[in-house]
Amino acid sequence: MPTTTYTVTGMTCGHCVGSVQAEIGKIDGVTGVDVDLASGAVRVDSTAPIAEADVVAAVDEAGYEVAV
Repeated sequence: MPTTTYTVTGMTCGHCVGSVQAEIGKIDGVTGVDVDLASGAVRVDSTAPIAEADVVAAVDEAGYEVAV
């Protein structure tokens, strides 16, 4: 089961965390999303590799950015 970690900027509260988790969780194949608010680290577990562009789009939809 692949796990990929991203850094998301702009999150400031629990609602932010929930929004990011919900949007990434909608991606086909994602089995889990763990967000650390303090560091901005977002761990995505999936059944197969997920395209980074899909994660970036989901984070954007939630109103935040993936750090490059």
